[in-house]
Amino acid sequence: MYILLFSIVGEFLSTGLNLPVPGSIIGMVLLFLALKFKLIRLRQIYDAGQFMIENMTILFLPAGVGIMSHWDAISTYWWQIIVITLLAIVVNFAVIGFVTQFIKQHFEGDYKK
Repeated sequence: MYILLFSIVGEFLSTGLNLPVPGSIIGMVLLFLALKFKLIRLRQIYDAGQFMIENMTILFLPAGVGIMSHWDAISTYWWQIIVITLLAIVVNFAVIGFVTQFIKQHFEGDYKK
């Protein structure tokens, strides 16, 4: 419920203030701040977050199908797409590693039931 609430608040802020940042990102930052300042506990969103992580692949299927349906338009740029994708993966791994270390250092034991 909290994840949905923060997502909706982020969408309202993004739309209402005409911000160039997507509402989902604003909602995620607000959720992080609420966790950081202990307005909510990790255990309150743990089950919903776990469910979303376990079913994340379903959300990527429409994007993959969309890419394949426009293959004619992007086929000339295949090598640029591969290079950018590989660089994005490396950056994602680094960011995820740093965020995981930060969370473990600051919230260790907070998620236990």
